[in-house]
Amino acid sequence: MVEFSTPLLVEIAPDRNLNDLFAERLAADPDGVVVEHKTEQSGPWIPITARELDAEIVAVAKGLVAKGVEPGDRVGIMSRTRYEWTLLDWAIWAAGAIPVPIYETSSAEQVSWILTDADVSVLVVENEANAATVDEVRAEAPGLREVLTIDAGAIETLVAAGAQVADDEVARRRSSAELSSVATVIYTSGTTGRPKGVELTHGNFYELTVNAVEGLKEVVSDPGARTLLFLPMAHVFARFIHVLCIPAGAVLGHSSDTRTLLEDLGSFRPTFVLAVPRVFEKVYNGAEQKAAAGGKAAIFQRAAKTSIVYSRALDDPKGPSPWLRLQHKVADVLVLHKIRALLGGQARWAISGGAPLGERLGHFYRGVGLNVLEGYGLTETTAPATVNLPSRTKIGTVGVPLPGTSVRIADDGEVEVKGIQVFRAYHANEAATTESLSDGWFRTGGLGSLDDEGFLAITGRKKEIIVTAGGKNVAPAVLEDRLRGHPLISQVVVVGDQRAYIGALVTLDPEGVPGWLTAHGKPALTLEEAAQDPDVLASIDKAVARANKAVSRAESIRRYRILDTDLTIANGYLTPKLSVKRAVVLKDFAADVEALYDPTTGGHDVG
Repeated sequence: MVEFSTPLLVEIAPDRNLNDLFAERLAADPDGVVVEHKTEQSGPWIPITARELDAEIVAVAKGLVAKGVEPGDRVGIMSRTRYEWTLLDWAIWAAGAIPVPIYETSSAEQVSWILTDADVSVLVVENEANAATVDEVRAEAPGLREVLTIDAGAIETLVAAGAQVADDEVARRRSSAELSSVATVIYTSGTTGRPKGVELTHGNFYELTVNAVEGLKEVVSDPGARTLLFLPMAHVFARFIHVLCIPAGAVLGHSSDTRTLLEDLGSFRPTFVLAVPRVFEKVYNGAEQKAAAGGKAAIFQRAAKTSIVYSRALDDPKGPSPWLRLQHKVADVLVLHKIRALLGGQARWAISGGAPLGERLGHFYRGVGLNVLEGYGLTETTAPATVNLPSRTKIGTVGVPLPGTSVRIADDGEVEVKGIQVFRAYHANEAATTESLSDGWFRTGGLGSLDDEGFLAITGRKKEIIVTAGGKNVAPAVLEDRLRGHPLISQVVVVGDQRAYIGALVTLDPEGVPGWLTAHGKPALTLEEAAQDPDVLASIDKAVARANKAVSRAESIRRYRILDTDLTIANGYLTPKLSVKRAVVLKDFAADVEALYDPTTGGHDVG
């Protein structure tokens, strides 16, 4: 069994909690800016100092006390990413309670499950639509005493309610938890089965963030460090960063609407960003299509190739040649600086997780000047277990274990993690806890390998392994991740369990198709028309053939079928972190899967 460990860098006394982490930031720099937020989309970013934020936290915490919230009670937050999310999270901790995040896109059934399973007593939702969803199932959650709506003055209501609560009461509650106390219950996205409530402790967040800051100082703690959160704060990845900014001394901003994300990036100007690979793919594809529409496709492609070659040369002990450096400088003047400008012009670092980024994009962005540090983790590991570091990076891997973390590969190839970030238990689910945890080691369900320097590479998910009729084991992620980067393609689901060969269900990207058509001198087409267009199909054929080069013939896609609908969060086929709900797709599109294996029905053969 291969194993690699990174020693703990910072030890924390067991009687401390996350409120102490915030108190340290407040004491160190009370008048330093912690958060910047907007009161209206077109308005300026308004700075909030540690002293000002602390006062707001205490005022909201008092309101929660006045509403009858006791230490250990669960308080739900159902909202998009916004400043109030950060304020509520810290206020709930200040009240001694436990925040329970709920995605604002959750169905009534999902909301009902979380409210009842976590026994949420008070829920803060963002808007009337969220409140209406809760109303549908309010009778199923008898423990829910009150629902407050942010857009209808929830914060102001809490502040007014707490006016008579003494400061001493909040101070007492702020010291009531320890590192071992539950800090939050985050429900897994539920790609299969009912979501499980992951109990993460104050120690999980506290110890992990302060140790991660030590390993990522150049990224998160440099003078002027700032980041804009646009991933959902109901997800552990964004939650981890929002806590990390406190010990890092970084400034945090929030962007709640993808339609205004580029505008927000341009005005906030982060020095580091965090995103899932799909965001990096979209930025690349959008830039390529914009160049093509302006008749500069060849220039973009040469610049992109130069960026990748230049980045690869950085890993050579000799470094890039003088000629390559000159080519890279020209590429930067013509194209690459525009990519940096899309991210606000200051971003030098990015942290990517949730799915494999791929070597091509990793090298492209490093050549652009944005070092993408790919990492790996799950809700159960408080987000990161491994990450590439500024001083230790191997593009194509998910990095080395963070300080205080051990990673090993089981005999069957499963990645197992032990360390300061591993969750305490699944809420009220002892059987699932016992199945996933053994002697402190968490069975991640991921498949991977460790090299002799401790760098982890992820090859797929154990539960998603396909076994063909010929007995060949196939990891679908290898093919899916490569195909998903094509500008025409939105989602891919590789199939073939107990079948004669591997096939794929493909959806077209509603945003990518128009740009691709324009770039290739073609008229506007509906998605249905595009799915039958010979040039579109020829481009996808080439993409499939390229993806197939990464695997053996027995593992390669022989036939694909374009679905007549995209897979989205709204229609229930994607989780909020954009993972495909494979079981749901296979059930609902069973006829399309069958068609892949019937030569008389629609499908596209790959040569």
